Amino acid sequence: MTRYAERDLWREITYLAYHLHWGLDQLLDLEHGDRIALLEEVGSLNKRFWQGIDGSN
Repeated sequence: MTRYAERDLWREITYLAYHLHWGLDQLLDLEHGDRIALLEEVGSLNKRFWQGIDGSN
């Protein structure tokens, strides 16, 4: 098994905590695949939001 970079893990957790307002324990309990899926979905929501703000598609 490959060790996951600690810095990457903290970046992911920080991003999700900021956007979802979840606690550290909840985020650390997520399986890696679930955390990645949430990152992708939140990123997609952010992208769509900012596209709506600036009018680009």
